[in-house]
Amino acid sequence: GITLLLSTLVDSDGIDSTKHLRRRLEPDSELTTLQESGSEFKGAEAISSLTKDVITVFDSTAVDKFLPHRYPFALVDKIVEMEPGKRATGIKCVTKNEDFFNGHFPGQPVMPGVLQLEAMAQLAGTVVANTEGVPEGSVYFFGSADGVKWKKPVVPGDVLVMEVEITKFNKKFGIIKATGKGFTDGSLAVEVGEMTFALAKA
Repeated sequence: GITLLLSTLVDSDGIDSTKHLRRRLEPDSELTTLQESGSEFKGAEAISSLTKDVITVFDSTAVDKFLPHRYPFALVDKIVEMEPGKRATGIKCVTKNEDFFNGHFPGQPVMPGVLQLEAMAQLAGTVVANTEGVPEGSVYFFGSADGVKWKKPVVPGDVLVMEVEITKFNKKFGIIKATGKGFTDGSLAVEVGEMTFALAKA
């Protein structure tokens, strides 16, 4: 159960990611701490304004034009930065209505790590789709992923902010390599040293 789940969150570097999950399992104690700290109530407008300078470059409808993925496998909600053919920053808003939370895990929902990786791969696909010379409607197949590390759980209510960079694109053979990171609340949640894709023309 929970013991097994917690044990899987210690990565290869020995970093214990369970402390984030433990805090989520003890909401009452954290709430008490916030109340005792005397933190000022900011309200919706102030909280919303924290992202006022973040500009949406491509909204969800535009992303659908670049990627063939659809519900329940469309994992990029919008793109806020894009350098065509080079890199991008994208957003995945994680809600408790995600289909995968029905089984992962009942009573303790955690976004599967492989889907976090898939979300970054999809974001990389939007970068390639905006590369000169790539045919419209091209499909990208996952080849491999190396150096993947998960630093903390991604749970309902989180906003997964991802960045990817294309490190190699061999147009002759259709081989693409990229690196990526994902953050929640300003802290690293997931990173991948290298993703490899194969470009298949539509």
